[in-house]
Amino acid sequence: MSSFGSRLKHAFEEYGRLCVGIDPHPGMLPEWGLPDDASGLREFGSRVVEASVGRVGVVKPQVAFFEAYGVAGMRALAETIAEAKQAGLLVIADAKRGDIGSTMAAYAEAWLNPEGDFGADALTVSPFLGFGSLDPAVEAAHRYDAGLFVLALTSNPEGQEVQLARTEHGTIAAGIASRAAALNGEAELGSIGLVVGATTAYLAQANGIDLTQGRPPLLAPGYGAQGATAQAMREGFGDAWDQVLVNSSRDILRRGPEILALAEAVDEARADVA
Repeated sequence: MSSFGSRLKHAFEEYGRLCVGIDPHPGMLPEWGLPDDASGLREFGSRVVEASVGRVGVVKPQVAFFEAYGVAGMRALAETIAEAKQAGLLVIADAKRGDIGSTMAAYAEAWLNPEGDFGADALTVSPFLGFGSLDPAVEAAHRYDAGLFVLALTSNPEGQEVQLARTEHGTIAAGIASRAAALNGEAELGSIGLVVGATTAYLAQANGIDLTQGRPPLLAPGYGAQGATAQAMREGFGDAWDQVLVNSSRDILRRGPEILALAEAVDEARADVA
């Protein structure tokens, strides 16, 4: 199998930079006329996948919204991931896992092993126990030709307390970006990416954080419902714009439940961020 970075680069070339979020927010299943249980989750996931196939190359289920429904919800998530992968979509599991040693290794095995129930193409991870705590996840990503998206400059206001805190070597976010870059080597598009909020991308330039170093893919949530526009993102990411994977969730999902309407929303968002 080719590296995650290579597969993502191909998805960019084939379908553009849009990633569709599979985020069954509380109350959304009844709004769609679906049962508020695991069967409704499964139908929700299936409709979003069907609307995405042939239009985008990547989907991103938010694990927490499935986990809230217990064991049956996690089974629905596993089935949604499997359906998306079988349809040729890359899947990013948005689980934001972060721990140390054997625990981090277990998380990575759970989410990155393609033979596992939740085997995704990439996983979001938190480096705030120290970047080195991610080593087991990095090793698993290399072993399975998978990817990681490391939280770096997130869109929540509280994040800046930590991410823009300064050490003698610069901001915490700059250090995270530098460590990710080193893992990517000379790849045209790396497999170890960063999460940089669509509404906070401008802070990278303002704080001297080089997002082009090491060519990490940049997962950018916050487009649409959270306020970021395509033009603002282009300006905020600057020279790193061609590395950006723009996530859209609520703006697309609120057009449901009909698959045709969801597909139209996907097409509109894809064209907007082209």
